[in-house]
Amino acid sequence: MKKILLTISLVVLTVMTAMSQDVTGKWKTIDDETGEAKSIVEIYKQNGKVYGKIVEILNPAKRNVKCDKCPGEDKDKPVQGLVIIKGLEKDGDEYNDGTIMDPNNGKVYKCYIELDGPNKLDVRGYIGFSLLGRTQTWTRVD
Repeated sequence: MKKILLTISLVVLTVMTAMSQDVTGKWKTIDDETGEAKSIVEIYKQNGKVYGKIVEILNPAKRNVKCDKCPGEDKDKPVQGLVIIKGLEKDGDEYNDGTIMDPNNGKVYKCYIELDGPNKLDVRGYIGFSLLGRTQTWTRVD
C-alpha cells in the first residue's frame, strides 16, 4: 500500500512540475544592455506554434509609439499589440525555428526561447547561427 501511494505521489508531482514548466503566459522583458524593464509580452500557442505579443509598454511616454521601421504589414502599427515572436516550435527543452522582431529597429531575427526555471525565460535573437546574436532573460509576471 505504501508503494502504491508513493508511486501515485511521484506521478502527481511529475505532472504538476511538467505543467508549471510552460513558456505560455505573461513575461516582463528586460533590456540586456540597460537592465531596464521595457514591456510585458504574452506568449501563447496557436496551431501548434508559439507566438509572443506585446500587451503592455511599461514606459507611459512610449505607449502610443508606432513601429515606423517594422517590415510589411507591421509597419506603422502601434508597438503595443504587435506580435513580435512568430512561429516557434517545441524542440526538446527549447522552442526554435521561428523569428523575433525588434520594434526599435524593425529587424527580424531567428529566435529560440528556453525556460531557465519556472519564472525565467531566455530569449535569443540571432543572425545566421545562434553564436551571432544576443540573449535577454525575461521574468514571469503573475
